[in-house]
Amino acid sequence: CCNWRGIECNNETGHLQILDLHGSNMHFLTGNLSKLEYLDLKVNSLQGPIPSQLGKLTCLRYLDLKGNYVLHGEIPYQIGNLSLLRYLDLGFTSLSKAIPFHVGNLPILHTLRLAGSFDLMVNDAKWLSSLSSLTNFGLDSMPNLGSSGHCHNLQELRLRGNNIDLLSPHYPNSPSLVVLDLAVNDLTSSIILGNFNFSSTIQELYLEECGFTDKSFLVPSTSIKKSSSSLVTLDLSSNLLKSLAIFHWISNFTTNLHALSLDHNLLEGPIPDGFGKVMNSLEVLTLSSNKLQGEIPASLGNICTLQELDISSNNLSGKIYSFIQNSLILSSLRRLDLSNNKLTGEIPKSIRLLYQLESLHLEKNYLEGDINELHLTNFSKLMELDLTDNSLSLKFATSWIPSFQIFRLGLGSCKLGPSFPSWLQTQSQLSFLDISDAEIDDFVPDWFWNELQSISELNMSSNSLKGTIPNLPIKLTDVDRFIILNSNQLEGEIPAFLSQAYILDLSKNKISDLNPFFSLEYLDLSDNKLSGKLPQSLGTLVNLGALALRNNSLTGKLPFTLKNCTSLYMLGVGENLLSGTIPSWIGKSLQQLEILSLRVNRFFGSEIPTGFGYLLGLVSLNLSRNNLNGEIPDEIGNLNLLEFFDLSRNHFSGKIPSTLSKIDRNLGLCGEQLNKSCPGDETIAKPQGLAIDGEDDNSIFYGALYMSLGFGFFTGFWCLLGTILLWQPWRIAYMRFLNRLTDYILETMEVNMGKCHRWLTG
Repeated sequence: CCNWRGIECNNETGHLQILDLHGSNMHFLTGNLSKLEYLDLKVNSLQGPIPSQLGKLTCLRYLDLKGNYVLHGEIPYQIGNLSLLRYLDLGFTSLSKAIPFHVGNLPILHTLRLAGSFDLMVNDAKWLSSLSSLTNFGLDSMPNLGSSGHCHNLQELRLRGNNIDLLSPHYPNSPSLVVLDLAVNDLTSSIILGNFNFSSTIQELYLEECGFTDKSFLVPSTSIKKSSSSLVTLDLSSNLLKSLAIFHWISNFTTNLHALSLDHNLLEGPIPDGFGKVMNSLEVLTLSSNKLQGEIPASLGNICTLQELDISSNNLSGKIYSFIQNSLILSSLRRLDLSNNKLTGEIPKSIRLLYQLESLHLEKNYLEGDINELHLTNFSKLMELDLTDNSLSLKFATSWIPSFQIFRLGLGSCKLGPSFPSWLQTQSQLSFLDISDAEIDDFVPDWFWNELQSISELNMSSNSLKGTIPNLPIKLTDVDRFIILNSNQLEGEIPAFLSQAYILDLSKNKISDLNPFFSLEYLDLSDNKLSGKLPQSLGTLVNLGALALRNNSLTGKLPFTLKNCTSLYMLGVGENLLSGTIPSWIGKSLQQLEILSLRVNRFFGSEIPTGFGYLLGLVSLNLSRNNLNGEIPDEIGNLNLLEFFDLSRNHFSGKIPSTLSKIDRNLGLCGEQLNKSCPGDETIAKPQGLAIDGEDDNSIFYGALYMSLGFGFFTGFWCLLGTILLWQPWRIAYMRFLNRLTDYILETMEVNMGKCHRWLTG
């Protein structure tokens, strides 16, 4: 076994020394482990308590049990017997109760991480001080931290997600700190460097999501400039900073920064041009998701050390030419993200001089013009390119072979067509591809479908793709595969390999046949040419969450096996030719349903199944335009989350539950919603004649006005619409139009309300 991966033995004695089994789901250890020095079992799905026998591995120097979320119980005190232990990580487990004092009896332990162990507590304030060799300490997400004492040799301290007080005498601090992580703590009352004097040795400072506002930086940064020369990484992201004065504060605080993150704040206004001139050591600058305006300052293009620049999701405008006019200076740039702004103009050919680029995101802007081979000539390292939602035309020669192998490619809404882009055949590493709405009017070549073995997210919707999808013997291995092919002209049957996807959208095509399905969780085949009965194999999709088959020509009954799809939250089979009674198993088996649409079919029967009362999460129910009759069961009135309910154009009768609406064109119904009394209801006469006594002279004027309006309406109605209503061909066409418009509006409202409800309820 010494030759197995992750296992190493002593060459002389043969004893096991290293066991690296992380992520292997190995739940037991056998053999002679008395000389074991290295044990890595992180992310191993371990369950139960930590065995106390670990305390007998007295030669152990490294122990990592992180990420075993089901590991529970106390930390065995026997771990304190491991006197040679240098590294211990018990983070992100379900361990509980107090950290045993014996853990402090580890004289040469230099790294201790207990992150995410929410139920661990500290009862002895001296336990940390006894770890005299400790240099790396992590207690992330431990709100029960309490008092931990001091450790003067600490170089790395991570207290992310705790209830800490920077002024507390029990706050663990060290004059030799190099890395300090206080992120995700409530520090709204703190004034940076006013309440707390950071060590002059700190090189990395993480303060994201601490609730900082502009008031947190009131202390003049010039007063502490000399103590901050060592800082190279500063993260202030996800706070509440608004003022651009933060740029001035940082530039005075330190000019040696290599990485600065100010993303996800509320910064508003133009990026100060002088900032790029002063911060000439920056390698990573992140300003995304703010409210920054104006043009991209040219000074940012003069930072020769810059490797990553992300200013996406702002309100920046102007052209990008001035920023990259000195492309040779930016030759170190590896990642550039200017997406989701208001940038205009063309992409200059000089962008090709950024030959180190690995990721380029320019999507969701107002860029225009042509892109050809010259723009991408030197991008041999490019792995991500996204130009989606611009007005760009890509004009590549059919013989063009890119110098890169790209993983993520987004060209949605760019003009690629009319031919299918043949150069994609050279991209064997594609994982994400979006060429939707790209004006492609062509057959999809067979070689492309073979590429789906590596593509996990594919969007080719809203083109004019033609032909059939070949039934290839390929296996889609990615469990979260998205395949979006709607709004094309694809025809034929659905090949078996596509049904291995997680989400499959083939709506608005010419698909005419269904094949057996396997692991789908979202299937949309609306607006196709499907006919015949629904296959019983639909019942094998036990993980199916959404099934949309609207507007086809399906016949017969809903397959009984569909009751096995207990995860369904949306079932839409409206506008077909389905018949029979509404199955009672819908309410009993599909209790996760939120949207149910059986509208415009041929369902009949004398009642709605009372089992529908089990659908407590139902938001939208549409049974309109069928041949249903009988009374509405009282159980329907108990669906408290129901927001859209339509029984119109059926033959229901009897009393309406008081919580329902949309029940027009059911002449036998009665209730207060229709202002129609039911048999046995008490009739209350409305008082008459009160208006006569209140008449005045104005009534003559208004009477004449209303008569004039009525005459005008009568004349216009017969002049403009009379012809339509009296001439049969026009009348039929007009009524069809109104019916389709009404159905479309109702269907859209129904689906959107369901989506909104799912979004609000998380």
